Amino acid sequence: MNKIINIEKANYLSDYKIHFEFNDGVETTVDFKNFIFSSVHPDIKKYQNQELFQKFNLNYGEIEWNDYELAFPIYDLYEGKITSLSFCEHKYQIKLE
Repeated sequence: MNKIINIEKANYLSDYKIHFEFNDGVETTVDFKNFIFSSVHPDIKKYQNQELFQKFNLNYGEIEWNDYELAFPIYDLYEGKITSLSFCEHKYQIKLE
């Protein structure tokens, strides 16, 4: 049986890094800085403001900012990597084959 993976805890460390604890015991730290600062999308660029970036929420085992204005697939966070496609796949439900 496949287990559904959820984020149980997320703690802001510093410099756009967030430490995640998942419901299966796995822990990982994700550095969002490159993603945030390389984006040209205004919904992402505004999170260059570190105070705003730190205002994330955990809802239904996912991390999100400002009512899902910014969110990432659990799998990418679990693997400790995010890309520009992470945001697009989640926000616009694009299926890549």
